[in-house]
Amino acid sequence: MPTSDLISYIFLIIGGLGLFLFGMKMMADGLEMIAGNRMRTIVESTTKNRFLGIATGAIVTIIIQSSTATSVMAVGFINAGLMSLAQAISIIMGAHIGTTFTAHIFAFRIGTVAPLFIFIGLVLYLFVKKKTLKHLGYIVLGIGILFFGLSVMGGPLNTFAKLPGFEAILTTFENPFLAILSGFIFTAIIQSSTAATGILIALFRGGVDLSFTTAAYLIMGISIGTTVTALIASLAGRRESKRLAIANTLYVCIGCIIVGLLIHFFPGILLWIQNTWHDIARQIAMFYTLFKGALTLLFLPFVGLLAKLMYIIMPKRIASDSKQLLYIKNVEDRSHSMVIEQSFKELTRMGHMASDNFQLALDWLYTGDEKKASQVFETESTINFLGLQITSLISEMQDVKSGAEMKTLSALMYIATDIERIGDHAENIAEFNLYNKDHEMRLSRTALDELQSLSHMVAEIVSETMALFEDHSQERVKRVYDLEKVIDRLSKEYTENHIQRLKSENFDPRGGVIFVNMITNLERCADHANNIAFYFSEGHILSE
Repeated sequence: MPTSDLISYIFLIIGGLGLFLFGMKMMADGLEMIAGNRMRTIVESTTKNRFLGIATGAIVTIIIQSSTATSVMAVGFINAGLMSLAQAISIIMGAHIGTTFTAHIFAFRIGTVAPLFIFIGLVLYLFVKKKTLKHLGYIVLGIGILFFGLSVMGGPLNTFAKLPGFEAILTTFENPFLAILSGFIFTAIIQSSTAATGILIALFRGGVDLSFTTAAYLIMGISIGTTVTALIASLAGRRESKRLAIANTLYVCIGCIIVGLLIHFFPGILLWIQNTWHDIARQIAMFYTLFKGALTLLFLPFVGLLAKLMYIIMPKRIASDSKQLLYIKNVEDRSHSMVIEQSFKELTRMGHMASDNFQLALDWLYTGDEKKASQVFETESTINFLGLQITSLISEMQDVKSGAEMKTLSALMYIATDIERIGDHAENIAEFNLYNKDHEMRLSRTALDELQSLSHMVAEIVSETMALFEDHSQERVKRVYDLEKVIDRLSKEYTENHIQRLKSENFDPRGGVIFVNMITNLERCADHANNIAFYFSEGHILSE
């Protein structure tokens, strides 16, 4: 082949891949514009049951066309304490099934009508004023560009597939290990399993001299490669998100080993697919779906065990030497009054630590000083340690006979939990800000002003509540109650305002989810402060 033709074909493949990826992003963005804001509510309300979690993960991924976005959503719920690791794993399993949906779209031969899709989508996007139809036009335009890019790549790929040198390279893929490795490396580089699957289908549809068995192993490699994105994204997150990313990779790798051995020793499985669906593109799409479905069925009974394994692989951090109890002494013969006194002093210290950490998280939010973010995470670890030690001590008090003492010990136990949750929400706020920075997302000036207004009020209610440990002032209790009502009202008002802004302006839907998460965490901080004030107002705490 002449050098000029070779260069021309390479440029066509690169350009076609660019169009394909751009069209895929347009389609995903358009789908998110229409349905993205509703996805959070759907995920949050249907993850109590692992079967519903899998179905939800699949449906959400089909709608927003991004298993990575679904994974990020699941991590966000873990960080907010709304979802356990096991529930998040079920969401990820469903996302793996949902991502195979695009392969079935690629199996349709609509490349010849791609220009028509582009024309229709462009007309809707440029000339229709109704927002829903405009977003629909954006989706159709994305689909058209996607398939046009695929058809642009198709011709050169077919030509390359028939070159002796290229055929020699392709024959190495007949080795299952090399096929899986190639699929993994290619997908890890381009960071898109959908694009890798589209190119694979284009190659096989063009008559590449490879067996369907090789295609199956390549699909397995692509499946492993797509987990790299989640692993990289988890590096800046908290340990729970790292556990989820590791579980995701382990889940796919173990599944590939099991399914790979099955099709090696029982080749009739692939023959059945070939005999049932005669088009090679449909065969690849069906194997992809059946493979991911088989993984889900295989691991479904072991979701809980997989979650426990993650805590063995990445155990919870043990408190360092700097995390020490200052007032609770290791004395065997403790009276109940001594336990109450020591616990109360330790809770006072813990409460002020949580209040300061909350303010530190807000400082990081508005100043961007990353040193403050690391301080927030470190202090939160200490708060968790103190909460565990205090509640463990109180739990040991089994022989309490005085009703007043029992009432106080119970109140102290609940207060410790509420303080610990305030610390968690401060950590969540820091993590949301870190996510915003890493993904270069910007909130509108109005949204930032609303967040600042609400966060100042929440900082005030938290500070007022912690001051109750010193003075038990009933006027201060009333002040906390009044502030909590205002914060509840403003939280609803600001959330509604942001929803209206998203409807009327072209904002990144992910920014909307982050804003709502921030508001939710601020509002819940106020709720926990209100809970603490309740115990000081109702006489649950014995006077010193």
